[in-house]
Amino acid sequence: MTVHSAQSDPGSTQAARTGGFHRLRRLGHHALRILTIGAILGVTFVVIGFFRFTDEIAELKAPGTSVDVDAIVVLTGGYQRIEQALALLEDGIGDRLLISGVNPSTSSAALRRATGTQSATFDCCVDIGYQALDTIGNANETADWIRQNNYVRVLVVTNNYHMPRSLMELSQASPDVSFVAYPVTHADLKTEAWLTDPVALRTLFTEYAKYSLARLRNWSGATTATGLRADAGEKQPTAATLN
Repeated sequence: MTVHSAQSDPGSTQAARTGGFHRLRRLGHHALRILTIGAILGVTFVVIGFFRFTDEIAELKAPGTSVDVDAIVVLTGGYQRIEQALALLEDGIGDRLLISGVNPSTSSAALRRATGTQSATFDCCVDIGYQALDTIGNANETADWIRQNNYVRVLVVTNNYHMPRSLMELSQASPDVSFVAYPVTHADLKTEAWLTDPVALRTLFTEYAKYSLARLRNWSGATTATGLRADAGEKQPTAATLN
């Protein structure tokens, strides 16, 4: 009996390879389309969110001089913020002022000289916080100060673009406290001039990114560092600094 060995058909093998290649190619094109659409949607989402963020900032307005608060907190980042907060305190708004996030190398005397504030104002009613390293640290430093003084309503002084994230972090650290925004404004965002200013655009987009990440962190319940100098092993203020 003759046995015939099975041999593969070269034509069918080549067809199978070609078919497999075309299937992979179609899958690759399909995946590329999905990635492209996803990227377009992602960019669109970011752009829309960014302009909503700038609109929110543009609508921020400082309350009148009759605002009723227990105290004021100013988040450092420029002497203009501190000068504004000190002026509000001297106008009789709030009983005390916390300047949060001061560098340990900056003394109380240096702040007085830089802002042109009377020593009596600092001596009676100003507390200087050296612990905060960032906005989360500002919130935690302020929370400790609020608890020590039993405040329930606090005026927050910071730049307008920094206000949304600041209020969110402050409310997260002190959920039972009412915070009132007092934005310090450098430019009118209701005009479109900032769109052609690279520095303003970069500052706003950077803050929008930080704000978005902070919202995502709070939504997810993720833990984060306290933002306090003591917990980060940073240099602590000395007695000479405090004077």
